[in-house]
Amino acid sequence: MKKAFLVAALVACQCTLSFAQAQPAAIHQGHKDQLDTNKDGTVQRSEYQTFMAAAFTGLDKNKNGSLSKSEVGTILTVEQFSATDGDSNGSISQAEFMNRVMSDFASADRSGDGTLQ
Repeated sequence: MKKAFLVAALVACQCTLSFAQAQPAAIHQGHKDQLDTNKDGTVQRSEYQTFMAAAFTGLDKNKNGSLSKSEVGTILTVEQFSATDGDSNGSISQAEFMNRVMSDFASADRSGDGTLQ
């Protein structure tokens, strides 16, 4: 479920990553190029965090600082939305969003070195 959330956020930001392309410990090469802003061949935690903060901004259509079910539309399942909505208030705050996606990054970073290959 976590990996699907990452992919959903990327799709919502008009990237072309699909569920089939998601790899447990790596990022598809075409998307790695987009995320690897310093072009060192890896996606560092800070690069990913910056990208996902921009993803949140892109999803937050009404610019109220949180994501509603209508803003995420069919990108997230009910279960994914609920799992991310930590305080169960019916919306996903930027902190909740970032906690989820950065937790997903940490899970994908099997070597624990702060990068994805």
